[in-house]
Amino acid sequence: MEPFVIKLALISILISLLFVRLDSAMVVNQRCSYAGLYNFGDSNSDTGGISAAFEPVTSPYGMTFFKKPVGRLSDGRLVFDFLAEYIGLPYTSAYLDTINTDYRHGANFATGGSTIRKQNESIYQAGISPFNLGIQTIQFTQFKSRIIDLWSSRHPAADISQLQRPEFFSSSLFTLDIGQNDLSVGFRTLNKQQLRAAIPDIINEFALSVQQLYQQGARWFWIHNTGPIGCLPVATFYVKNPKPGYLDQYGCIRYQNNMAIQFNKQLKAQVTKLRSQLTDAAITYVDIYSAKYKLISSTKEYGFSDPLKVCCGYHENYDHIFCGKMGTIANGTKVFGDACANPARYVFWDGVHMTEAANRWVANYALNGSLSDPPIPATQACHKHM
Repeated sequence: MEPFVIKLALISILISLLFVRLDSAMVVNQRCSYAGLYNFGDSNSDTGGISAAFEPVTSPYGMTFFKKPVGRLSDGRLVFDFLAEYIGLPYTSAYLDTINTDYRHGANFATGGSTIRKQNESIYQAGISPFNLGIQTIQFTQFKSRIIDLWSSRHPAADISQLQRPEFFSSSLFTLDIGQNDLSVGFRTLNKQQLRAAIPDIINEFALSVQQLYQQGARWFWIHNTGPIGCLPVATFYVKNPKPGYLDQYGCIRYQNNMAIQFNKQLKAQVTKLRSQLTDAAITYVDIYSAKYKLISSTKEYGFSDPLKVCCGYHENYDHIFCGKMGTIANGTKVFGDACANPARYVFWDGVHMTEAANRWVANYALNGSLSDPPIPATQACHKHM
């Protein structure tokens, strides 16, 4: 073959490869058209599940945005609500809240206190939800089956006006934000070595639920890791005269955050493994830990006050009355755990959950893809990384 012909052939191949890359980039940069949003998690993304199932959330929860309690454990919107806004969908109704509920754009199976692994009955009594991730996955399977039956039914009494069309399940975004309570339970019931040894089993349970959702037609996943649990005020309320090194420079419990980092490291490795197993899935891993820790470590820079101060509740001199509760402090005085005047100045609403202002900040920092693997925003999470 003549040298000129060889060069021409090579140039043609290079041009073809360039167009393939350009086409791939164009696909990845396209905004996804999500038909719905299905969420699985704990109180960080619960939009009313635990409140519907057990004792309702009371005032002053919800005071900032909704102007009333709406089942969310914050003064307003959660990171999950800002995610819905970001991808252009309505706020997602809790699956367990069946009164006048709209499921046309998905459902939220998260409940406050949920864990990945099933816990024993004594743990339930300590505030842990019986609706673990495995149960939430089963609930979704039943939910999908019933919707398919209703849409295929010709019975005149079948009301499908508030239900998503069955063919839209595979074009919905499936989000998971859970694991924090597995660690908090472990801190109360296990020593460090036992908890560290339990993490692989917890991660395997998580993977099993993702696989089951995939078998039910889920294809697009947005997975949050767990946050810096050692920075939760409820974790530091009872720390008295800590030994040197027990707390980090921001007042967070160092070993608890280190355990969360170890959990997240194994979760990310499992997500990588799931990508190779679930070949038709697009799975995005989101480093929520870094977003929350950045806010906690730089509060004044972003207009917030002391990160470990709590807006709602009474927490003085080791007396603790939690948000929305009435209690008696050490001197016998009855005190109501009321809200502060300006929640937007606080990172934490109560001892566990962030304010709407903090949730907005975390969402703005995390949803644009800067903390994601692959590095794509939530609006493009339907695309597999090229």
